[in-house]
Amino acid sequence: MSESRPRIVPEATVARLAVYLRVLAGLADGGRSHVSSGELASAAGVNPAGLRKDLSYLGPCGVRGVGYSINGLRDRLTEVLGGERSRPCVLVGIGRLGSALADYSGFASRGFQFAGLLDSDPRSVGSEVGGLTVRPVEDLEAVVAETRASIGVITTPAEVAQSVCDRLVAAGVRSILNFAPVALTVPAGVDVRKVDLSVELQVLAFLDQQRDGSAPVVAALRATGGAR
Repeated sequence: MSESRPRIVPEATVARLAVYLRVLAGLADGGRSHVSSGELASAAGVNPAGLRKDLSYLGPCGVRGVGYSINGLRDRLTEVLGGERSRPCVLVGIGRLGSALADYSGFASRGFQFAGLLDSDPRSVGSEVGGLTVRPVEDLEAVVAETRASIGVITTPAEVAQSVCDRLVAAGVRSILNFAPVALTVPAGVDVRKVDLSVELQVLAFLDQQRDGSAPVVAALRATGGAR
């Protein structure tokens, strides 16, 4: 008899599971003990069928007619997403965005802890942000080794992001969150998540136009009778 293999959770599902965890945290803070699939789906911006499919990767976790135990589902999601233990992170680039991220206290409650901050600007080096002293970027490899960081966050200008990424990978970091406006090239076995705030704002701008019918595509379709 062959051994059963764990189900591989699709990346898109993982992203939604993280959203469900955030919603559950808010409900728990409000004193709630249970939530229905419909309410959780609505708060997360998905349909109930999609929610149930996503949560099926966790195994049985709801009771018909009662819904989900908020604390129980939070614990299960935290376990699956790897948030039950603290993961040290290093952040490179202490500009306005980097400083804001480093100073945000909400990451710790989700299992992420900035353990090292680095920058190339002498005016930033030696300053304190979020309780940590900013070190020169030349110390990157030493900081990764000292902190055993598993995640690197890049908030540098685009022109230096790839070289910083290369150094992080060479130092042993295998997960990178990139805020720099450039696509990074990494070897197999290294995961990169890109956060492009300008793209997200452009998408919102288009959706805003679409709501009042002024988006170019919508207008063109209406002019040719293609939209009803």
